[in-house]
Parts: sequence; C-alpha cells; structure tokens
Amino acid sequence: MFKGTYTAIVTPFSRSGGVDFGRLRALVEWQIVSGVEGIVPVGTTGESPTLEFEEHIEVIRVTVEVCRSRAQVIAGTGANSTAEALDLTRHVLDLGCQGTLQVTPYYNKPSPEGLYRHFSAVADLGLPVVLYSVPARCGRDIPVDVIARLARHPKIAAVKEAGGSVERVSAILDACDIPVLSGDDVLTLPMMSVGAQGVISVVSNAAPREVSDMVRGALRGDYAMATQAHRRLYPLFRDLFIETNPIPVKAALALMGRIDETYRLPLCEPSDKTRTQVRQTLVALGMLK
Repeated sequence: MFKGTYTAIVTPFSRSGGVDFGRLRALVEWQIVSGVEGIVPVGTTGESPTLEFEEHIEVIRVTVEVCRSRAQVIAGTGANSTAEALDLTRHVLDLGCQGTLQVTPYYNKPSPEGLYRHFSAVADLGLPVVLYSVPARCGRDIPVDVIARLARHPKIAAVKEAGGSVERVSAILDACDIPVLSGDDVLTLPMMSVGAQGVISVVSNAAPREVSDMVRGALRGDYAMATQAHRRLYPLFRDLFIETNPIPVKAALALMGRIDETYRLPLCEPSDKTRTQVRQTLVALGMLK
C-alpha cells in the first residue's frame, strides 16, 4: 500500500508564531507537482510536540485538502499516551487520510507487550497504521518479534525504520511480510537494496524531485542511476542533520524562500556555522544561487 517517497513535511510558522497555513499549502503543492507519492504531516519533522491539539488536526486537514487524492497522506497521530494517540486518530478518521504514523511511545519505555497493545488499539480504529521505530528519540525500538505479531493485524500496514541499521530491514522481512520504509535519508538506498519499499524523508522537503527520482530508480532496479543520485544528494543527507531535525531543513527552506525561519521553543535557530554549511551545500547542488 505504501511505496515510494513520502515527505515528512515541516510545519511552517509565521513570524508571530502561529501555523502559516498559506506556506503549508504551497509546500504541499510543490511536493505533489515534484512527484512525491505522499505527505506525512505532524510527525517529528512537523514539530508535533509543540502543536496544540486543534493546530495538529488542522494541519492534517489542510494537507489532505491540498493533496486532493493526488498524493497519499499518512497522518502523524502518535503519542506516548495510548489515550491521546486514540483521540488524535479518531479526529482524522473521516478526513480522507490513507494512513496514520504511530511512533513508539517515548519516555514511558513500555514493555514489548505494552507496545503490542498500544499499536493494536490504534489499529483497531480502522485506519492503516505505519509503525514508527526511532529509538534515538524514544528510548527504545519496536522489537522485531513485536513487529511480527503486529503484522498479523489487517490494519498494520508498514514500518518506518529509523534505527540507523540496515540489518533491521532484513530482520523484519525475515520475520514477517510487511512493507518497510526507511526513516533515515542517508540509509534509504542501502535499505532499499535489501528490500525496503521507499522512504519517509526529511530531505525531500527541500529536494522532492531529486529524492523521488532516486527512490523510483531503486524501485525499478536501476541501482546505477539510484547510486549516482545518492552520491549527489549525500552532502544534503549529511548537512540537514548537523543539528536536531527539523532545524537544518527549516533553515534550508527559509534560505530557499519557501518558509519564514520560525521555530517553537525548545527548538530554536541553528548556529551561524550550520546555516553557512547548509547554504554552501544548497549552492553546490544548484538549489540556491
């Protein structure tokens, strides 16, 4: 069901601090015309921890409205409280999303059984679920045997694997039949070489056509082309993670004139060194004059 390039879209803020829905609409439209298969609003890159509940739902609603079935929408409705994840997901059931992204509950560090029950409860609502394993942010991964159990649920649709390990893709596919999407831009091509079906990408915010072309090349088995694209994009894969995501990618988009560079605390603007490095890379890639 989920295959290709899905942009983990940033949430643009106006200089006054509110969500800039005009910029959001323009960003999503640019992603669609550039060829991505889908948009993932209000995930990590969308600064979900600092959005108010009403903003959270409205960002998803606007994203679906702009997509108009031209691209899939996987709504970020995860939380470290099962009750909150259920509440967020219930509010998007009728918006027209194709799926929901459910992060590993963070800080709580639940047991394997707790993880199984948490994700199962959300999946029982009926919207296809993409499991999101990102141990660097959540304190633990989703164990492979738990993924295998969850894969038997008809609404567990895929796994976003962001643990920094290509071997995990092989382990998951050895244990069960579930699509895997890379959650690390720099590992997209290596993960696809062992069976991943695409990426939920940060870098495609700034380079949607380029990332989409690389992924499509890999999907059709043209690894010479995909490798060439990977090597060209590598400096961007590296530099958009110099500081905590989404700080560098928002700085890049601001340099490109696509958003105002505004964050919500505790995130703040990057260092001058980071901004200079991002600018230099964008210029070298022909993305900025």
